[in-house]
Amino acid sequence: MAEQAQHRNIKTILTFIIPSLIGLLLFMTPVSYQGAVTIPIAIISKALQNALGDYATLVVTCVVVATGLASLLTKIFRPKFVFNNEFLNGLLNISPLWFSIRCLGAVFILMTYLGLGPVAIHSASTGALVLNDLLPVLLSVFIFAGMLLPLLLNFGLLELFGTLLTKVMRPVFNLPGRSAIDCMASWLGDGSVGILLTSKQFEGRFYTQREAAVIGTTFSAVSITFSLVVISQVKLGHMFVPFYLTVCLAGFAAAIIVPKLPPLSWKKDNYVDETPRHVDDEVIPAGHHVFSWGFDLALQKADRAGGIKQLLSEGIKTVVDMVFGIIPVVMAIGTVALVVAEYTPVFNYLGMPFIPLLELLQIPEATAASKTIVVGFADMFIPSILAGSIESDMTRFVIAALSVTQLIYMSEVGALLLGSKIPVNFIELFVVFILRTLVTLPVIAGVAHLIF
Repeated sequence: MAEQAQHRNIKTILTFIIPSLIGLLLFMTPVSYQGAVTIPIAIISKALQNALGDYATLVVTCVVVATGLASLLTKIFRPKFVFNNEFLNGLLNISPLWFSIRCLGAVFILMTYLGLGPVAIHSASTGALVLNDLLPVLLSVFIFAGMLLPLLLNFGLLELFGTLLTKVMRPVFNLPGRSAIDCMASWLGDGSVGILLTSKQFEGRFYTQREAAVIGTTFSAVSITFSLVVISQVKLGHMFVPFYLTVCLAGFAAAIIVPKLPPLSWKKDNYVDETPRHVDDEVIPAGHHVFSWGFDLALQKADRAGGIKQLLSEGIKTVVDMVFGIIPVVMAIGTVALVVAEYTPVFNYLGMPFIPLLELLQIPEATAASKTIVVGFADMFIPSILAGSIESDMTRFVIAALSVTQLIYMSEVGALLLGSKIPVNFIELFVVFILRTLVTLPVIAGVAHLIF
């Protein structure tokens, strides 16, 4: 009780409430701006993008090339200051596969910016589309989202919501209550945050193999900021609120159905060391109800939050990690996927089985839409880029929502899952991707018919 009283002082309560409210205001409050409904973080990001103007592509090019060079120098000279620094080591000393992709991104962006090499790489429908239309948006969103995310993550908001959702997660999803925190971290922050949390808790024996696989593939939701980029890419930014509500509804349906199907249903309910799951002790202590216990945990988190210096330091690290870690991968995989989509019939063939389903659901331009479905496995942005040639607002809405609810994309989430100890392989990820597509597409189409 003495420890509880120590947390429940005015300073700690304000430390929890003020940053959390600011975070909720910036990331989750719909506002009307220039005739469209959006969220404040998007307005701030758009202002930066406008301020950079034509220099945005130069800045992004420098970022990607610098990342590739720094990674190459790290591989060759193995400097001690990188290897002895946990953050730099994680950023620059990467696996051979991701080093190759990062270098490929640097080569592609130089060829595109300078207009060198094969036209297939730097044409307006491939590399130039990624460089000019997508990366400047990502840069501006990452900078502000990364700096301001600690307002949501570091001051107890997740602890409060996680506790409040304890009574939902086990009966509805057969998952421990703490998995709600992973989902919230993904939803409010970034899917990679949720996967890293899941992996650490799996290694710490908080999750079984089944629970970790389900959470990693089902609850590492695409963040609000990523979703905003996607809906803006298909020129429907004014519909962000109905779009995101549709994504949440379809995602909920997938979260109920997909874990009950193979391969996720085949996973063992054993921990990482193969010991069977013990009965969860998600018990509210005596003298507490759900809200009071969640509030107390939130205050404990706020009490450990640190000062402004720590907040800024963590924000800068998040920005650097997102900008230098993700943008080169998007350039590489995005360009390859667009080249394949533009110059080969591969995605046409892979999408053909979905044409009858799209026609059954009465989606306009079904053939064009089918080409965007499977390409989302490579990167979640590519379907929205390909949707630019589709005239129907309804079809672009469906494609954007589907690309967000498919969740498994190899440029980030899939790669993180494969690199972790969470027990899933490439084939299983692709099967989960297809299952999520089949479950969420009818839900999204149904809502789209109501809206349009």
